[in-house]
Amino acid sequence: MPERGPSRGRPRDIDVDRRILIAARDLLLVNGYAALSIDEVADRAGVAKTTLYRRWPTKDHLIVAVVALMQDDVPILDTGDIRADLTDYLRQVADGLNTMRRAGLPEGADDRSAGVVAEVAAAAARHADLGTLIRAVFARRNAMAIGLLASAVRRGALRTDLDVAVLFDQLVGPLYYRILVTGEPVDHPYLDLIIDGALRGARPSHAHPA
Repeated sequence: MPERGPSRGRPRDIDVDRRILIAARDLLLVNGYAALSIDEVADRAGVAKTTLYRRWPTKDHLIVAVVALMQDDVPILDTGDIRADLTDYLRQVADGLNTMRRAGLPEGADDRSAGVVAEVAAAAARHADLGTLIRAVFARRNAMAIGLLASAVRRGALRTDLDVAVLFDQLVGPLYYRILVTGEPVDHPYLDLIIDGALRGARPSHAHPA
């Protein structure tokens, strides 16, 4: 008698996944992390709680999936103008961080806490599998941005001896430092200073801005 292969469960419904994640994102931005209710998420998504928990066993797991969804919504364009492309990319990253930072806060509230950004970092510390997942999400997205820098190196807009991974850290690291540590604003003028400072040392001596 031939051996029976492993049984397969019902295939996961991607439409249901996205519906849950969008519902969770919308409620998270209004209510914040602490007040986010799994019951409300399931109700808004039109699914049973068991359907949600089969996919994400804790609120932490759900929030990390929401962050991954939000990251995937940030396009990375390579137009050939490295400063313009970095400005567009970093502004979208900063806007996303500021949105998560202020999730659940009333309009105009003066609050320097890191909000959901800190909760995601804490979730990675609480659950080893989430730490691995978060690193994978960021590695995938970071590789695309690093590829943008590598493209600029190939066309001569940046130095050929440049370590593009380190340059990426120099560009993005200050955003997380301000969000998680100092609480200082991450606004567009600050991003301009970061980009100009990083590119000043990264361009070939003969290069014109591009």
